Amino acid sequence: MFTNFKELEAYVLSHKNKKRIVLANAHDEPALSAVVNAHRRGVVDGTLLGKKDEILALLREMNEDPAEYEIVDFDGPELDAAKAAVQLVREGKADIPMKGILQTSSFAKAILNRETGLIPASGRRLVSQCGIFEYEGRFMMITDAAINIAPDVDTQIGIVENALPVANALGVELPKVAVLSAVENVTEKMPSTVSAAEIAKRGIPGCVVSGPLALDGAISMESVKHKGIHDPVAGQADILLVPFIEIGNVLYKSITYIAGKTMASTICGASCPVIITSRADTPDSKYYSILLAVLRCLKA
Repeated sequence: MFTNFKELEAYVLSHKNKKRIVLANAHDEPALSAVVNAHRRGVVDGTLLGKKDEILALLREMNEDPAEYEIVDFDGPELDAAKAAVQLVREGKADIPMKGILQTSSFAKAILNRETGLIPASGRRLVSQCGIFEYEGRFMMITDAAINIAPDVDTQIGIVENALPVANALGVELPKVAVLSAVENVTEKMPSTVSAAEIAKRGIPGCVVSGPLALDGAISMESVKHKGIHDPVAGQADILLVPFIEIGNVLYKSITYIAGKTMASTICGASCPVIITSRADTPDSKYYSILLAVLRCLKA
């Protein structure tokens, strides 16, 4: 089981099995710099799709040899750029699509297309985001902080199902899932407690799920003892399932900006790992997000 990003990096580097990332609209310094960093460390090869002149200029500013990359000259609508990147993956010419300078909605639309996207033929049409960070000698996961705004119970179950292969790739065979709310008791005045209880009642194969649990009840054994909670997940959750995107977004950014921890993010539910980075993400966060995607390829 991986306990930190350095162990994850060492594992990926030891396999010497580089994957190819296709960066859609690669004329974007933050995203391109992450690919360059991963390429320099021997993690990936890069296909850079976008405005060739701007890509070349950025590579030179980074003191990087353009000959090290495949560059596909493209100057068109964002959705077409996303579709072109997805098509390269479908054709087996790349392993992992990554968002450059284009809207997340355009990127997601290309991925979700039933005919030309990256949705498994037998799977549900649900993609979700999962973030991981180091916590007390292990990895902890948060989902979904970026895509599903106000998921119902069925969608929340799907979000957990999407996250399970990520947990398994990190070495957690039977993840403990905490369905978060503000309290541990069920009350109609707080709908998230009702949905959490319903999810826990239904259960999800491949994990142990409990809820509702407040954040402290999910991750702190000291709090669990103080509150007198008797639950198999309480105090030792591997996956934190948030009730809606606002909670996930604030929690994700609080961990990054207040706690100062590095987060890696991946998009789940597609036929391959998908990388969506933000301009606000730190260089380490972008690099570890690429590492996480490569790990998922290796463990698939």
